[in-house]
Amino acid sequence: MQPLAEKKIVLGVTGGIAAYKVVQLARNLTLQGALVDVVMTAEATKFVTPLTFQALTHRPVYTDMWQMSNDADISHVTLGDRADLVVIAPATANTIAKLAAGFSDDMLTTTVLATTAPVLLAPAMNVNMWANPATQANLATLRQRSMLVVEPESGRMAEPMVGVGRLAAIERIEAEISALLGRVGGPLSGWNIVVTAGGTHEPIDPVRFIGNHSSGAMGYALATVARDLGATVTLITGPASAPLPLAVQVVRVETAQEMHAAVHAAVPSADMLIMAAAVADYRPQTVAAEKIKKTASGGEQRSLELTHTIDILGSLRDTTSVIKVGFAAETRAIAEYAQDKLRRKGLDLIVANDARTALGASDNAVTVYAPDGTAWEIARQPKAQVAAQIFDILLQRWPTPRRWTQSDTTDSHE
Repeated sequence: MQPLAEKKIVLGVTGGIAAYKVVQLARNLTLQGALVDVVMTAEATKFVTPLTFQALTHRPVYTDMWQMSNDADISHVTLGDRADLVVIAPATANTIAKLAAGFSDDMLTTTVLATTAPVLLAPAMNVNMWANPATQANLATLRQRSMLVVEPESGRMAEPMVGVGRLAAIERIEAEISALLGRVGGPLSGWNIVVTAGGTHEPIDPVRFIGNHSSGAMGYALATVARDLGATVTLITGPASAPLPLAVQVVRVETAQEMHAAVHAAVPSADMLIMAAAVADYRPQTVAAEKIKKTASGGEQRSLELTHTIDILGSLRDTTSVIKVGFAAETRAIAEYAQDKLRRKGLDLIVANDARTALGASDNAVTVYAPDGTAWEIARQPKAQVAAQIFDILLQRWPTPRRWTQSDTTDSHE
């Protein structure tokens, strides 16, 4: 799945030292199938040559407002009109000020004025320039005009100074690009989706816990795919080792009880809940206030009394406004146990997999079951691809959220 395939992205590069980092952004977007047209200010060409971007995007690079495109159209009008997205990285304080004032004195600012596409800014500048009230006022103006700003990060600057002003990480900018393009016409645009991921840690004492081998990778892949398809994603995650997805709202929890509270807080505004977390089934009946010590001989035995953790999906059985998708990680009788869980907990779908080969792995093989007995087999492959196929199934069954259908059928005279 390439969510950026054939997307027309205008990449504006302005005159800051961070321009060299944007070379990688242009390459990555191109490798993901996007058609990247680079527009450089005169100052930007002093840091990176146009030839560098042209070699990586395989497309002309625009530096002159009077430069003609191959079909003899006026370039700034053509680029702005056909763009799916305009990205400016790095966005200097000078360019931000010109955009806020509505200037059109170079190829880039004129292209922005000529477009109706979303505009994403990734500022990068000196610490004091970023903090200057004029810069912040200009950014506030651009936000009011619906431009998205990817905030700079804190760190060491080109000059011997540390603070906020570094260009956001390229992977973060890419994530925001994918999310923004998804929200503009993606099949899940307008959906609010809650995904749970990772495991839970049920404490025994201040340093020990009951847990499992979940890496969080499956839930994180589902959150990423949902984001790229246009959904607003809330990711409720327990402890995990996989890298967190970007451009989603993250809620961190430790225990099953904390996850239960977070899910119940998120579900009222959600259209879909995907419960991919590997929640511990048991927790210690009591938790020691201090670290449990062993005796000098180390020969004694200890017993641990366990009790069930709270059943998160079971507690939502009577909630019908949200589409509920569960996961079943089993080691035997996988189909039987999964379908029993599907019925008992009132789920709309359940995804079953073998816990012995799924937990902690980079790939997975699953079977998706519906209450009517329909089943879909998804062969072993990387979890990102499994997640994409799961969403193919979900969109086949629910092309629109239930609340939209309910709204459509409401008597307008009532």
